[in-house]
Amino acid sequence: MSSKILAFAGSARKDSFNKQLVRLAAAKIEAHGGEVTLIDLADYPQPIYDGDLEGEQGIPEHARHLYQLMNDHAGLLLACPEYNSSITPLLKNTIDWLSRPREGDKPLQAFQGKVAGLLAASPGKLGGLRGLVHVRSILGNIGVVVVPQQAAIPVAHEKFDEAGQLQDESLDKAVDGVCRSLVEMTQRLHG
Repeated sequence: MSSKILAFAGSARKDSFNKQLVRLAAAKIEAHGGEVTLIDLADYPQPIYDGDLEGEQGIPEHARHLYQLMNDHAGLLLACPEYNSSITPLLKNTIDWLSRPREGDKPLQAFQGKVAGLLAASPGKLGGLRGLVHVRSILGNIGVVVVPQQAAIPVAHEKFDEAGQLQDESLDKAVDGVCRSLVEMTQRLHG
């Protein structure tokens, strides 16, 4: 069964809570039988999407590499920081570049039919929950099936121990539930 899942956080910050969260969740994906490729978007810098830039220089090298990674995976695990109640510019820009048409490929090929699980961590009391609404909407509009479960980690600076594990059992179970659902749905749709 195909349960290859590409996992990343929508943050480039080295000590991001969402990077901690996606690492923790990647291990849970593997425990549920999924195969995870964990990447850091900081390793794939791209200019802000601009149609004129694309027309003059084509699609940037890092966007081409990410596009291939997306095509090689049936699922996505995203840990999404919340900026001003919405999606981060880094995550939105990544989606924008990866959604650009490629000659010989179907429209939105990197996204169509993929399965995604959404997580968030924030120092705020809602844990990034408001931003997940926007991420879910964007992904749904470009053909991604988003599992119904999601997990948001509030007051994240108090929730992780020194080893990067969640200290709150109910939050850890919520993350595990998203990971289990993502693996199961990915296997059902792409197995």
